[in-house]
Amino acid sequence: MIPILPASMLVLERGWLSANNVVFLEGDGATLVDSGYVTHAEQTVDLVTCALGGRRLERVINTHSHSDHIGGNAALKAAFDCRIIVPAGLHATIADWDENALLLSPLGQQAARFQHDALIDGGSEIEMGGLNWQAIPVPGHDMEALAYYNPERRILISGDALWENGFGVIFPELLGEADGLAHTRETLETLSRLPIDVVIPGHGRPFGGADAAFERAFRRLDQFSRNIEQLAWHAIKVILAFSILERRRLPAGGLADFFAGLSFADDVNRRYLGLPPDELANRAERELLLVNAIRREEGWLLAP
Repeated sequence: MIPILPASMLVLERGWLSANNVVFLEGDGATLVDSGYVTHAEQTVDLVTCALGGRRLERVINTHSHSDHIGGNAALKAAFDCRIIVPAGLHATIADWDENALLLSPLGQQAARFQHDALIDGGSEIEMGGLNWQAIPVPGHDMEALAYYNPERRILISGDALWENGFGVIFPELLGEADGLAHTRETLETLSRLPIDVVIPGHGRPFGGADAAFERAFRRLDQFSRNIEQLAWHAIKVILAFSILERRRLPAGGLADFFAGLSFADDVNRRYLGLPPDELANRAERELLLVNAIRREEGWLLAP
């Protein structure tokens, strides 16, 4: 059953490549949480315009800085002259537009540059849609990420810290930047202690039954903790599937060259897998084909 949300909230559930957008209606104004991927920016502006119903978009607030969550920021700023608010730990990364720290260059992804107008700290509160929301640090998938929690209605906007069937790739662990596995566990433990009736994830439908989602997330985390190679393979396949969705197709015989152009894939393979380039490419293709995440047609790898 789809959970009932307050009348002041609308969830625009997006398909990959974009993260979900959460619209808060606030009298004559409105706030948006997360803005999707840059190639969907025009669609994002159209969807938000429709959801606003003549209101002004006053603020865009991000859960974290990955490309599928910030990609519409610049377009929304141009369309509505709204303020952009990002987690405080991202100040220098956004201000300097550090494409490595934003994981744009390493993953072969895009985003339109923007400048933020304000910061939000973990532990602070912010009003959205007539409700008070607590900003909760949720490091792991992204070390500076925030979730937003309303205790009155027991609603969690989790970003990529918790999905109905897992969570986002734990990039810091694979890049050797932080103990992402330990931070993910702490994040899940923190969130699981909250009374939650509704979770609005970064991807997928809003859902109830948070206890079951946490059980699945902890089980998945335990698997990755026991076998870091499984996490590495998961990340490689996610990045490949994302790239095929964005580009619409990749040459079936060119995956080795494709991976060679991604510093993230090269680094993860070197650290954890140690496979020759052709074997890495062939195995990634084979495993994605097996679960129908991609399809092969006339020498091309295509989105399903």
